[in-house]
Amino acid sequence: MSTGLSLDAEALYRELLQGVQRMGQPGMRLVGITSGGAWLAERLQHDLHLEGNAGIISSAMHRDDFAQRGLSSGGQTVLPFDVEGTHILVLDDVLYTGRTLRAVINELFDYGRPASVKLAVLVDRGGRQLPVQADFAAARVALAANQSLSLARSDSGVFSFVVKEK
Repeated sequence: MSTGLSLDAEALYRELLQGVQRMGQPGMRLVGITSGGAWLAERLQHDLHLEGNAGIISSAMHRDDFAQRGLSSGGQTVLPFDVEGTHILVLDDVLYTGRTLRAVINELFDYGRPASVKLAVLVDRGGRQLPVQADFAAARVALAANQSLSLARSDSGVFSFVVKEK
């Protein structure tokens, strides 16, 4: 469905790459929120020539709407490193209400106490319900409350955005 919104996900990814390079610090580990954030973390891990694998984190077990959504809203958390004392950069495709991030932070602390947690996103769409903000956002856009925005990835790894009416 056309909404008149045109976002170049690949161009925003290049902005995100530059932002993450500036935010980087020794020993920082990338953790992507399923699924769009995990795709970003995986690609950034490769493009930044970082050793090891990026982590993947799910918000499913800590969501405040778990009773309605169940486990269908995400994959499993996989953190291939020790969280304790580590600088973590959480990546997501779209920041909206802040509820997913709250759940992800709870999940992250189930694995240990990081030295720091920062957030980088492709798009910040405003509409916060919790006091959360990204340390880096490649773009800020306004969408109607009845619209959702998510990252898509082609079989060849090219990013695009999908806007849906709720």
